[in-house]
Amino acid sequence: MWPYPKVLAHRGAGKLAPENTLAALRCGLALGFHAVEFDVMLSKDSVPVLMHDPEFGRTVAGSGLVAGTNAADLQEMDAGSWFDVRFRGEPVPSYEQVIHFCRGHQIWMNTEIKPSPGHDEATGRIVGELSAACFADVVSGDPARLPLLSSFSMTALRAAKRAAPQIPRALLLDNPHPDWKSMLQELSAVALHVNHKHLNQEWAAEIKNAGYGLFCYTVNEPERAHELLRWGVDAFCTDYPDRIPADF
Repeated sequence: MWPYPKVLAHRGAGKLAPENTLAALRCGLALGFHAVEFDVMLSKDSVPVLMHDPEFGRTVAGSGLVAGTNAADLQEMDAGSWFDVRFRGEPVPSYEQVIHFCRGHQIWMNTEIKPSPGHDEATGRIVGELSAACFADVVSGDPARLPLLSSFSMTALRAAKRAAPQIPRALLLDNPHPDWKSMLQELSAVALHVNHKHLNQEWAAEIKNAGYGLFCYTVNEPERAHELLRWGVDAFCTDYPDRIPADF
């Protein structure tokens, strides 16, 4: 049900280096992590880039929208100085650049489709298409060699399924949803990704007994990680790969 790694670096070691950048991926890799989670949304010219917030101001200085800025201009912006002066000039990477980096370093990817408001269908479709194109050489039937596309957006995941049915999908939920089983069935999803703060042992058992992989975000305390694993959770992401190692 979960052929993937157990511990993922959230946003690419996003508390040890600027999140959703190649610098963060390198940081996680230096700590032994060959599994990463990151966010992808579309630029104005429909290029998937790594970004969590649809508006500038937190990880990229200034004002404006990711969906209102072309990819070439995004990649000229400074996505590192907000974190530390050591990362001044760190660019916003494209999803394609990150795929090539991860494949080159044998890093497994959980790609969260993070649409800007109103761009759910297009983001899911384009991320699905690019994922399929970049992994066209992967032998069919080996999901552990493919990325896992996840999203809170059913619309985005439906579009990804239509565009790239061969790329596995997972549904993200914050709070428990009464229709989670039917939602997973509609998407032909392989896993449910949940907020560990809202997961209890009973729901964990129900998810596992239904035949799905169970992933939690974002677990930063070793004691909680041990408890979740005892409940049958398959995997989780962490902001602190120096605190919870890859071989936890």
